Amino acid sequence: MSEHILFLTGKLAEKQLRRTLDEMEADFTYTVLQLGLTVAALMTADMIRRRLTDTHGANRILVPGRCRGDLDALSKDLGLPVERGPEELHDLPEFFGKVSRKPDLNRYELKIFAEIVDAPQLSISGILERARTFREDGADVIDLGCLPSTPFPHLIDAVNALKSEGFLVSVDSLDHQDLLAGGRAGADYLLSLHEETLWIADEVSSTPILIPESHADLASLDRSISILSEKKRSFIVDPILDPIHFGLTNSIVRYHQVRARHPDIEIMMGVGNLTELTHCDTAGINATLLGICSELGITNILATQVSQHAKRAIKEADLARRIMFASRELNRLPKHIDDGLMALHERAPFPLTMDEIRELQAAIKDPSFRILSTKEGIHIFNRDGLYCSQDPFELFPNLGVEKDGGHAFYLGVELARAQIASQLGKRYVQDQPLKWGCQTNEPDHLKIDPHNYKPSGSTMKKSSQ
Repeated sequence: MSEHILFLTGKLAEKQLRRTLDEMEADFTYTVLQLGLTVAALMTADMIRRRLTDTHGANRILVPGRCRGDLDALSKDLGLPVERGPEELHDLPEFFGKVSRKPDLNRYELKIFAEIVDAPQLSISGILERARTFREDGADVIDLGCLPSTPFPHLIDAVNALKSEGFLVSVDSLDHQDLLAGGRAGADYLLSLHEETLWIADEVSSTPILIPESHADLASLDRSISILSEKKRSFIVDPILDPIHFGLTNSIVRYHQVRARHPDIEIMMGVGNLTELTHCDTAGINATLLGICSELGITNILATQVSQHAKRAIKEADLARRIMFASRELNRLPKHIDDGLMALHERAPFPLTMDEIRELQAAIKDPSFRILSTKEGIHIFNRDGLYCSQDPFELFPNLGVEKDGGHAFYLGVELARAQIASQLGKRYVQDQPLKWGCQTNEPDHLKIDPHNYKPSGSTMKKSSQ
C-alpha cells in the first residue's frame, strides 16, 4: 500500500505545488490542502492545529519549510507525523530523492597550503592554535612562513609539534638554513627552491616547490624541472602569480605556458598575492582563480589570511575548489551548484511582488506585524495597515510601540535585517538571521530553533498567526 501524504500550503503556492507534484511522478498518493492563508511561509503549528479539521487519510503531513512552531507537539495532537519540507518548492523533487539537483561537494583535488606568515613571532602553542583554525577552514597543509632577517629558533620544535598533531607541514623561506632545518625536522614540503638551491633537495626528503631563478625566468624553471625529473624526485612548480598592475596578466600567461610545456607536472599558485593585495571582497577573487586552476589542472594553492578583508580566504578557497571540481566533472558552468560564495546577494531575494504583499495584508485578521523586504524597501503590516519605506525610522510612528520596549526592540532588529536585505538583494525571512554564506561561522543549526522562537515578554506582537 503506497503512502498518502497531506501537503499543507497557502493560496499563492497552491498551483505551483500541484504542478510540481504532478511532474514528479511520485510513488505516493497525496492531497494538497490550502489552509486559507495567502503566503505558505507564514504558516505556524498553532494555525494548523486550529484550521486542520480533516487529515484526508494521510500517513503523514508535510508543511512548508519555513513553518514555525513545535511540530513534535502537533504530531502528537494529530496522531500522525508532521514534517517540514524544503524551504523552496523547486527543491521538492530532491527532497523526495527524485532528482539529484545539487552536485556532490565532498570531492575536490586541489590542496590548500595555508601560510602562517608570522610563524617566527608566535609561540608553539600560538602556531598550533592558528593551524587548527586553518584546518577547520579547509587547509590541507600548514605552511610555516619565515620572515627575512628574523630568527626562528623554534622552527624544528614547531615542525615537530605540528607533525605530532597529524598536520602536513611546509616551510617557506629563502634562507638555506631554515629550509635545511625544516626538511631535516620532517617538513613535507619546502618553499621555495630554484636552480641554484636545488642541492637542498638532495639533503632532505621533503617535496620541493620550485620557482624561477629570477622573476619570470621560465627557462631556469624548465632546467630545474628537468634535473628533478631525471632524479625521479617529486616536486611542485610555482611560476609566481603577480598582483594587479605588477604583472598579473603576464603571470596568468606564464601558468598557461608552463602547463603547455609540462602537461603532467604538479603546479602551485600563490593566490594570496591577489586576495591580500586587492581591496575587494575575496570570495569572487578566490572563485575566479580557482576556476583558472581547475582549467589548467593546478592542484595546489598557497593561501593567506593576514588582512582583515581576507579573513575568510581559506574557507572561501575550500568551497571554491569543491564547486569548481563539481562544475568540471559535470561539464557545466559553476552556477546553481552552491550559494556559499554569494555573501552579498542571492539568486531570488524577493519572493513576493507588491501586489502580492497588498493581497496578503488584506487577508490579515490579527494585530501581529509581518515584515517583508523587496527591492523597493521594507514592508511591515498587520490587519490595521501596510506601511512601506526604505528607512526603518520612517516606519516607527505607525507601529504604536512607544510604550512597549520589548516589542520595539524586536521590531527594530527585524526591520534592520529587512533594510539590509532590501539594499543588498538578499532573502529576508522574519525571525531568521540573514545568511552570509561561508563568510560567517554560523553553524548549520541555530542554538535557538527559529521555528520555535518566541520573544520574551507576552506583549510582543510578532508574526505568530
